[in-house]
Amino acid sequence: MGDRATQFIQPLWLKVALLGCLILLCFGGTPALAADLPAGSKLFEIHCAGCHINGGNIVRRGKNLKLKTLEKNGYGTVEAIAEIVTNGKANMSAYRDRLTPEQIETVSAYVLEQANQGWK
Repeated sequence: MGDRATQFIQPLWLKVALLGCLILLCFGGTPALAADLPAGSKLFEIHCAGCHINGGNIVRRGKNLKLKTLEKNGYGTVEAIAEIVTNGKANMSAYRDRLTPEQIETVSAYVLEQANQGWK
């Protein structure tokens, strides 16, 4: 009888653990990105602030990192920002050869967070 209980509990434990992970992924966002805004800030200062100081754009004024502009141009999500950081577009350089995918996600999350806060 102990073996049957173990057979029942072990799959149940695994299902609960998997469900917890699924809930975290669906509703909790990406905790590593949210917790790593200081790293995003540092990456932004090193790689982005030269053109985008305080969310502006010294090359093309209308292509700034303000929330309204990001959303208007289809970059209102971390994924969309990461896409343009990775591949570049027009005057925006691609960073896929300079930053890891994790760094790109981190700096993208930082940009969106700053845009949501009005680049304060």
